Amino acid sequence: MILITGTLHARADTLNMLLVLSREHVARSRSEPGCIEHGVAIDADDPLRLVFFERWRDAAAIGAHFKLPASREFATRAAALTDQPPTLAMFDATELPPRGAKPA
Repeated sequence: MILITGTLHARADTLNMLLVLSREHVARSRSEPGCIEHGVAIDADDPLRLVFFERWRDAAAIGAHFKLPASREFATRAAALTDQPPTLAMFDATELPPRGAKPA
């Protein structure tokens, strides 16, 4: 499984538009093959900072996501509405069994 975290920092005058774009991107991404989870939230300590969390089945799924014209368009449009460079981190993760579960 691939985990992705990212942030976008809006200018005060662009927050609403950036949030609309981000919600559209999240909704579109959730329908893609291999997307397990995709969300965006407003940082409780910095209301201009949007925080993204994603879980993807594998590297192929996230590779296909990044190649979509809609994903590239989101990145371009979002960058024009921010006042700081975006952050993006990807992690290759192994899901652990639920706590207290007995090994198979």
